[in-house]
Amino acid sequence: MTREARISANRAIKLVSAAYGWGSRHGHVPEGTNPASGAKLNEEEGRERYLTTAELLAIGNAMIEAETVGLPVEAGDAKHAPVGQLVKMSPYATAAIRILMLTGARLREILHLRWDEADLDRGVLRLPDSKTGRKTIYLPAAAIDIIKGLTKLGAFVIAGESAGTKNEKPRADLKRPWAAICKRAGVTGVRIHDLRHSFASVGIGDQMGLPVIGTLLGHADPSTTNRYAHLADEAARRARLRPSAVRSPLR
Repeated sequence: MTREARISANRAIKLVSAAYGWGSRHGHVPEGTNPASGAKLNEEEGRERYLTTAELLAIGNAMIEAETVGLPVEAGDAKHAPVGQLVKMSPYATAAIRILMLTGARLREILHLRWDEADLDRGVLRLPDSKTGRKTIYLPAAAIDIIKGLTKLGAFVIAGESAGTKNEKPRADLKRPWAAICKRAGVTGVRIHDLRHSFASVGIGDQMGLPVIGTLLGHADPSTTNRYAHLADEAARRARLRPSAVRSPLR
């Protein structure tokens, strides 16, 4: 069975289990009739990719170039533009990527973010609904400045093509700008979701504990955060090896 098939099977089992669990709680199906109960999930190999400091810097420089000078157009990089022409990237696209880097938020949480959900005075985003229900995202000063610098065109912070129209919809994705930026930065094998993993990695490197990381990422289950335990162990090992961490027993 391929990796994709194993993951798809796991998702199907979890969906069936969740549906029957909800139905049982609300009296729609008898208790104990969940067909997915006790089903063994397939093992999944982790796909976490952590960006290095050099890669993050290269991506940052590529975004500055993209929104100021523009990036050369190649097949698939932009719509309706001659190959070789420099095209400036939407500041909303680069803003979304920067906010993802700075907060560890999920992609849809930022693309679907409405202006009335952003409390910049208190430095938080108050999401009425997310993958784990109601959620508060804490904003560092840099993320607050990025949002304040955006022009309000419609209901959504990250304005899409239909911003300000009667049938306004949030931006669908960041695939095209992300691919162009990574290409310009010379960074390969990185998904937009890996910014979330990298956020956790940087936080752990700054001595944040796993419970804090879990809160910042909005994990409902502590076991989800435990996937980063090996990073915490490595950070602790490096800290012990620093000369400044060594103290003479005579002091």
